[in-house]
Amino acid sequence: MNDNEIIALYWSRDERAISETDIKYGRFCHAIATNILSVKEDAEECVNDTYHKAWTVIPPQRPELFRAWLGRVVRNISLNLWNKNHAGKRNKGMETILSELEDSVPSPVSMENRIDDMELGRVISVWLRTLSDEDRMFFIIRYWNGVPLKDIAARHGIGADKLAQRMLRLRNSLRKALEKEGISL
Repeated sequence: MNDNEIIALYWSRDERAISETDIKYGRFCHAIATNILSVKEDAEECVNDTYHKAWTVIPPQRPELFRAWLGRVVRNISLNLWNKNHAGKRNKGMETILSELEDSVPSPVSMENRIDDMELGRVISVWLRTLSDEDRMFFIIRYWNGVPLKDIAARHGIGADKLAQRMLRLRNSLRKALEKEGISL
C-alpha cells in the first residue's frame, strides 16, 4: 500500500491505517526508537505512541512525506522518553551520540544566549548540502536516526575504524562551519 492510500485510511478513520503503517514502516520506526533508547520495551512504547499520534493528528494534518513525518514523530517521542529516563542512567544509546557531537555543536544553554534554534538549523542544513551524498547519508543515519557506527559500517561494507575517522572529520567540518557563521561552541 502506498503512502497516499495509508493516509486516506487515516482520513476515513479506518483502523487498518495503523496496521498498514506498521507493515510498511514498523521496522523503520522501531530502529529509530531502539537506537535512541537501547531498551526494547521503551522503543516499543514509543512506536505505539507514534501510531497513536498519527491517528490523532491525521486528519487534520496531511503529511506530504509520510516516512519522514513518522521518523520525526518517533524520534521526538523517543528523545522525550530518553530525557525522562536519563536521570536514572538507564539508557546509553543517545548518551554516546550526544557526547560525540558536544564538541561540534553548541550546548542548548549557551545557544539560547547566542542564537535561536532556527538559525542553527539553517547553518547545519547549508553545511549538509556541501557534503557528498554518502557523507550526508552517514551523518544523518548516525546523528538523526542514532544508528550505531558498527551497524552503519557493516551495512555499507566499510571498516568501523575508518568510518569513525570519517565521522570525526565530519564533526570537525561542522564545528568549523558553525564557527565561520559566528556560532560559538
